[in-house]
Amino acid sequence: MKKCLICVDIQNDFINPESSLQVENGDQIIPIVNKLLSRFELIIFTQDWHPVNHKSFASQYPDKNVFDVIELNGLTQVLWPDHCVQYTKGAELHQDINFKDIKGEFYIFKKGTDPEVDSYSGFYDNGRKNSTGLTEVLNERGVESVYIVGLAFDYCCKYTAIDSVLEGFDTTLIIDATRAISKDLSDTKKELEEANVKIIESWELSLFEATK
Repeated sequence: MKKCLICVDIQNDFINPESSLQVENGDQIIPIVNKLLSRFELIIFTQDWHPVNHKSFASQYPDKNVFDVIELNGLTQVLWPDHCVQYTKGAELHQDINFKDIKGEFYIFKKGTDPEVDSYSGFYDNGRKNSTGLTEVLNERGVESVYIVGLAFDYCCKYTAIDSVLEGFDTTLIIDATRAISKDLSDTKKELEEANVKIIESWELSLFEATK
């Protein structure tokens, strides 16, 4: 059974303290992720890659504030601080990721490139109209089991995990290798459980795989 590790948006703008969209303690996941890299045959990194005029940015609306909620092209949209703008330092994958520890293949999938729609999931935009092509890559390589880490637990990790199940993959989220924006995660955990996403901690991985 071929397995894949999806590392969601481990980017400077979600980690560095000077960023406008830092996920609290986001840096703490990197040592855990690094320990996992050599255990998978295939690693996928997703990367928010927004144009400067992305309509999920509060800066695009003179009468709106960060974290206001609007309707954008028929979808509910949280307005974010400008983040992960294409070709900026903030959009880069974090420099402490140990790429040298990757033994197999790895690929980077950019998302959020369309200014008209946000894209939390590594598989589709929020309207599920445009695919990143990730499903095809996983299927071509015979992947059956997907494990998810990264930022942030309650947004991009959650939607990537739910889409992974919908695409037919046995999906597990490694919760200590994620961090969240919200303080109360009970609703997010309930959504994931209802979507048949398993939640484990990294220390459980060997036992979890042995009992599958």
